[in-house]
This record gives sequence, C-alpha cells and structure tokens, in this order.
Amino acid sequence: MLVSANVSERMSEPPDIGVSVVILALGRASSEESGATDVATTRGNHDARPTLWIPLVRRIKQPFLGDWALPGGNLQSGTSLEDAARTALESTTQLRPRYLEQLYTFGDPSRSHGGLPMVTIAYWALIATTETTQLTGGENVRWFPTTDLPSLAFDHGDIIDYALTRVRNKVEYTDLATRLVGDTFTLSQLREVHEAITGTSLDPANFRRKMLSSGMLEATGSQLSNGKHRPAMLYRYVAHESPHQAHQRRPQGKARHGNAGHTT
Repeated sequence: MLVSANVSERMSEPPDIGVSVVILALGRASSEESGATDVATTRGNHDARPTLWIPLVRRIKQPFLGDWALPGGNLQSGTSLEDAARTALESTTQLRPRYLEQLYTFGDPSRSHGGLPMVTIAYWALIATTETTQLTGGENVRWFPTTDLPSLAFDHGDIIDYALTRVRNKVEYTDLATRLVGDTFTLSQLREVHEAITGTSLDPANFRRKMLSSGMLEATGSQLSNGKHRPAMLYRYVAHESPHQAHQRRPQGKARHGNAGHTT
C-alpha cells in the first residue's frame, strides 16, 4: 500500500522536464571493424556510400541500465532550452553545429517511470562536413548509423524516427542539405546527401536534371578536383520561395460547384 501511495503522490507532482538532442551527421564507416566510433566525412576518398549517423550515450543507471539513449539532461533553473540542448550536444561530441532547431515536445503519460511524469523537449542538430573531419565517440558515447541502431532507452526510438521524418520532408523544398554538405558542393555530393537522408539510390542523370531545373541552385564558377576524374562544378543554393511557402501564401479561392459540401 505504501508503494502505491508513493507512486500516486509522484503522479500528482509537476512533471520532470528534460531536453534531448538528436544529432545527425553525414558519414561513412571507417575501416575499423565496428566503424561506429569513427566516421569519415563526404570529402574523403571512401568507397562506402554515406549515411546518417547519430551519437548515443550508454546509460549507467536504472532505468534501462546498459541501453543507449539520446544525449540530454534535466532542465536546470536559469538555463534556457536552447542552452540546455547545446550543453548536452557539446558534452557528447565537443561540436558546436550551426544548425540547431527545436523538434517536438514528448509528454505522453506512458513515458512515466516510477510514477513521475516526464516531459522531453527534443532538439535536432545537423553537423556539416565542413565543421569536422572526424566524428569520434568518448566514454560511454558511440556513433551509430541510423539504419542500424542498438536497443534504445525510453521512447528515444520514436524521437529519432520523428527527427528523420522531419529531415526527409524538409530536404525536398529547403536548403537543408547544405547543413550537412556545406555551403558549396558538387551535384554528386548533393545527391549523396539526398540518398543518405531518404535511404534510397537516386539516378545521377535524373537527379542532376531535377536539381538544375528547380531554380534552387546556381553555379559558383569554381570547380572541385576529384582525383582521376575531371573537375566537377561547384554549386550553391539560392534564395527562393519554397512550395510550402507558396501554398501558404496562395489565396483560397471559392470551391467549385462539384465540390460543394466537401471539406479537407
């Protein structure tokens, strides 16, 4: 009875508020056996196809002892949400990415452990290949490809899935890819970013035609030497109105007679 009473009392208390960060980087597995703690950037000469990688922290206490979790921590008094996210990021990776955005707030009652309500404010960060040459882990920290994640604590698998869905949706109509590959890039490098994010292989000719006709890119006038191959043209994104923004701006006309009575 005492245990039940304690749980009931905790459930009536204010929720425990924490911050978690989904940190995504574009990389290729190293030549080491595991490849999970050493990731090379897209600028290197590697044959493996790049994919998205994420750092995780092994839990050293209950609950979920030994499982892997997103970097994060409890929100401290006097600390802003973004500062708390950056602290969690830097303590894990020693990196300070330019791109950090609030993702979503997770507060379903099922997240409670031991009766204490738990709310997590999740952020996501993108690490560009120009911001680092190697992504290495530390004590109880390892990088994993998002296609092969270990057993995860809490609902962190759902948080990662949510972040990946957000990235896949945004890459089609924004310059999000530059957050991973840098401000200037070849079309091959840009295609590799899209392939890593979507998890699909893209036909080089079709991708080239699609991107050059989109009005989203402009040639810089410079080229990148690439070993035995002829130099490749470097491009950058230009400011444009996204399809989503255009749709939001477009005035809503009257419904056609045939659609009267129907709602969306």
